[in-house]
Amino acid sequence: MARAVARATTQTGQRRSAQTIPRFASEEEMKKEAVAQLRARIAKQKDIEAGQHISHAEEVAEMWKWVKLSIFVATPVCVLSVVKDMTLVDHPHRKHGPEPDYMKIRNKEFPWECEDCELFNRECWKKCREEKANA
Repeated sequence: MARAVARATTQTGQRRSAQTIPRFASEEEMKKEAVAQLRARIAKQKDIEAGQHISHAEEVAEMWKWVKLSIFVATPVCVLSVVKDMTLVDHPHRKHGPEPDYMKIRNKEFPWECEDCELFNRECWKKCREEKANA
């Protein structure tokens, strides 16, 4: 009965994290290595049977604790930080008026009809179109 329970727990809850490959050595050394691995597995199994491990139910309870913590603590913190940034923090925008010369340095012209105007600068577009209409 105890072996069946131990076998069931190792099949569902235990996974090997690394697969060992026998080294290319003499047959005697390979046998010694296999025996050492078996002894380590038996020692681990005895620890599990002795109850010196975390049960599946305890691990599930720990998982749900962190799920609840992330939902009820982390989510409101993220939402409140977004609300704070949207309402309380003043976002800097470009000042109105003419820009200094160093702000208008261009490596190449813009690819639209008014080469000196930015795409969403209505005032510049209006002046440019008036200048083209008058010219």
